[in-house]
Amino acid sequence: MKVCPNIPNKEFWQNKKVLVTGHTGFKGSWLCLWLLKLGAKVSGISLEPDSTNNLFDSLDIKKELNHNICDIRNREQLKNHLKEIQPEIIFHLAAQPLVLTSYSQPVETWEINVLGTINLLDSIRENKIECVAILITTDKVYKNEEWIYGYRENDKLGGYDPYSSSKAAAEIAIESWRSSFFNPKVNDQYSNFFAFSSARAGNVIGGGDWAENRIVPDIVNALFEGKEIIIRNPSSTRPWQHVIEPISGYLRLAERLFSNRSKYSTSYNFGPHINSNKTVQKLVEESLKVWPGKFIISNNDKVPHEAKMLYLVIDKAIKELDWEPYWDFTNTIQKTIIWYKKVLIGGESALDCSLNDLNSYTKIKEIANEN
Repeated sequence: MKVCPNIPNKEFWQNKKVLVTGHTGFKGSWLCLWLLKLGAKVSGISLEPDSTNNLFDSLDIKKELNHNICDIRNREQLKNHLKEIQPEIIFHLAAQPLVLTSYSQPVETWEINVLGTINLLDSIRENKIECVAILITTDKVYKNEEWIYGYRENDKLGGYDPYSSSKAAAEIAIESWRSSFFNPKVNDQYSNFFAFSSARAGNVIGGGDWAENRIVPDIVNALFEGKEIIIRNPSSTRPWQHVIEPISGYLRLAERLFSNRSKYSTSYNFGPHINSNKTVQKLVEESLKVWPGKFIISNNDKVPHEAKMLYLVIDKAIKELDWEPYWDFTNTIQKTIIWYKKVLIGGESALDCSLNDLNSYTKIKEIANEN
């Protein structure tokens, strides 16, 4: 049996005080679930989850963590929460994460993604909190040249749409704060107690994502309603990966950063191997092998611009963190679509389905109702 190399160190995470910003979101909910099962003491700072369908409420984990509602743009409130929580490790996921939404809400996107990140870093600095932080950005921080090559961590940053440009700007702010305030060559006052890394993940899919204008929720909603799936950009390629994959990378990076703050205080790509870099149409076709249906290609040529070609080089994470993807493209799609089928058609709980996926990934048996 193939053994996943990315299993977190449960002994390390036991009773660690961990803060997750954006914990009510799709990826944040998955991360909190895993951290709770590892025995961490989890706090969250986020906006309320969507009032309609959302994974956080479906998992019913609110009672198991320190749940705080806060807009990260509110610097004073954020600073007070951090002072009270005193986390040892922070995962910063709070963001406006959608490209299409960024076109309709460009200022809000920049406020959340850039100023929100700066507010977090400066609140840590002012409170002098002894901790490490993993700051989550995106694969879209790179200036997209529409070339066939993968992007490495030292490639040029940039962004066409307000979302990708805001995330690239967040990366610039992260490096600025590292150089200006947490550099032992410049400032000994703060450099000894805080270190942070940025994590750039590929296109993340998995059970429980219900966001509008994302391809997997669009596929699932159409199939459930018996409608044709409408594909906007069939030939666009993306580095598709199951949500568990980058989260395992974030956990691994946090473990390493905690043990060696100077060595790992840098940026890392987390994505699939190149053979999982497939077109949107391939993603839909693979999904229909699990849940039969039909699709049509949209002829609307006035949709907002999105990158056509994109994939990440993950050599740095493989070499320095001993992390690499575990599930291939087929497994990723199967796990994702089966999750939705079980929940929507089979009536199974989101918690059970999510735990089953985590167990399958780590090959560690879990019991859904375990305390």
